[in-house]
Amino acid sequence: MNSAAKTPSPLRMAARTALILFLFVIAFTGLLAAAYQWTRPAVEAAALAEKMKLISEVLPSELYDNDFLSDVRPLAATPELGLEQESAAYRARRRGVITALVFEAVAPDGYSGKIRLLIAVAADGTLLGVRVTQHKETPGLGDYIEPRKDKNKEHPWIRQFDGLSLAALGERDWRVKKDGGRFDSLAGATITPRAIIRAVHKALQHFAKHRAEWLADGTREEKSDDQPR
Repeated sequence: MNSAAKTPSPLRMAARTALILFLFVIAFTGLLAAAYQWTRPAVEAAALAEKMKLISEVLPSELYDNDFLSDVRPLAATPELGLEQESAAYRARRRGVITALVFEAVAPDGYSGKIRLLIAVAADGTLLGVRVTQHKETPGLGDYIEPRKDKNKEHPWIRQFDGLSLAALGERDWRVKKDGGRFDSLAGATITPRAIIRAVHKALQHFAKHRAEWLADGTREEKSDDQPR
C-alpha cells in the first residue's frame, strides 16, 4: 500500500487549517454579536439611568414636564465650551416654554487632563448646577470636585456654582480665593478648581452670547431680552 497517498499534502493541510480557523472566527464573531445584542438593552438602560441621575442633581423637577432627553438641540464642536466634537443641549420645558438647558462643557486644563462637566442653566442665565462627569484628577487630592468624594457632605465644593450668574459676579470673582476670587478651594489642590471655574465661566458667557438663539424654539421672550440678568 502506498503510504504517500494517505498523507495529506502540505497545501491540503494548510487549506484545512485555514478553513477551521475561518469557521472558528465566524462562530466566535456570531457569539460576540449575539452577546452584544443580548446585553445592549441593559447597557443602554444603565447609561440612561446614570445620565438621569446626574441631570436630576442639577435640574429641579419642577422646571419641566417634557421628555427633555428627547428634546435636543444639536451643538457643533464649540471651542468656547471646550467641545472638540458635536454635542447636544437638552431643553427643559414647562407648559411648552423652555425653562432651562442642560449641556456639556470641558475644562481642558485640569491637573491630570480634561474634566468633563454637565451644566444646567435657567432661561434667565442663572446657573442651576454643575456636575463633573469625567476626570482623572488625583484621588484624595483633586477629586473633591465630585460630591460623593468630597469630605464636606453638607456643602460639597461643586455646589458653590448653584444660583450664580454673570450679573451676580464680576469678572474677577470667577477665581479661587487664593487668586482674589470668591471660590473656596483646598490647599495644595487649586489647579483643578481653577480649571472648572474657568470652564463654567466661559460656558455662561457663551450661553449669554447665544441665549436668543438657544431659546428661540418655544419661548415667549423677546429677542431684545438677550442679556444676562
